[in-house]
Amino acid sequence: MPSQKKRPVTLSSADRAFLERLTTTGVHPASMIRRARVLLALDTSVGVVEEKKVIAARLGVSGETVRLVAKRFAETGQDVEATIGRKQRDLPPVPSQITGEIEARLIALACTQPPAGHARWSLRLLEKHVALVEDIPDLDHSTIGRILKKRNFVLT
Repeated sequence: MPSQKKRPVTLSSADRAFLERLTTTGVHPASMIRRARVLLALDTSVGVVEEKKVIAARLGVSGETVRLVAKRFAETGQDVEATIGRKQRDLPPVPSQITGEIEARLIALACTQPPAGHARWSLRLLEKHVALVEDIPDLDHSTIGRILKKRNFVLT
């Protein structure tokens, strides 16, 4: 049973030369080289292609890797560079709870006079006072420090 029934991989001569050059010269991430080798092995333009199990065993990858590379090649419109490169994430996994308004309120709090008995604001003191303010979510002192550092604010 041929491995190219669902998603045949047909490379142009320029794409094939690019992949061969990528796998043999220069310094590239291992995952990129692995995917390039899979594409070269799946290429139907040079003749009959072996089964996916045979290709996977020869290249030292799983059959699932071979299937996913062929699928991604088809999904990217047969764009070789998009197939072998990393897929960039659209959004961060967890949206940040820090907005510009929260940053502004935190900096405004840090600009006020420190409470009685304290000579200046510290990150941990700011953390305690942020917990008392209802409009600002509870922030860790390291998060507060990161926000202040991002805005070049120095506690004095």
